[in-house]
Amino acid sequence: MVRVPRARKAAVAAAAVALAAGALASCGADSPGEGVASAPHAGDAACRQFADGYPDRLGGQKLTFTDRPGVAVWGENAIVLRCGVELPEPTIDPCATVDGVDWVFREDRSEDGGKVVVTYGRDPAVEVAVTEEITAVDDVLVGLSALVEPVKPYTKCVGMDDVPAPAAPSG
Repeated sequence: MVRVPRARKAAVAAAAVALAAGALASCGADSPGEGVASAPHAGDAACRQFADGYPDRLGGQKLTFTDRPGVAVWGENAIVLRCGVELPEPTIDPCATVDGVDWVFREDRSEDGGKVVVTYGRDPAVEVAVTEEITAVDDVLVGLSALVEPVKPYTKCVGMDDVPAPAAPSG
């Protein structure tokens, strides 16, 4: 039989308890940031700068998670921001301009009362997922538009008012 000093047993037991507690804390289904991966271009310099300007509160929720590059979470995943997502292609999805920033509503990815929006015409692109718990999505976009507005736009959303009417046929 191998004799292990009592102090060593206590240290090993304490380490095992701490490890188990940490694993349980990080695996909770409601843990902020759980299952949220960094976007492909989260390492972009602008995404790193955004991290310094995340609002402490957004849509009535407290900033709760910023431990992954380009990811911020408010509340228990009520609002999830991912910076550095793929640039959106031209689309017929609705677009809203909020304080000079174009946001496209991704209807194909919005479900269960939640909304997914992504900046349009700015590189890097920022995606925001908002659960049905947040009723004032416009307030969220106002709060985040100030964050992304410094990124120079390279294009903008266009609507039917921006498209010239076809010329009348001659003849």
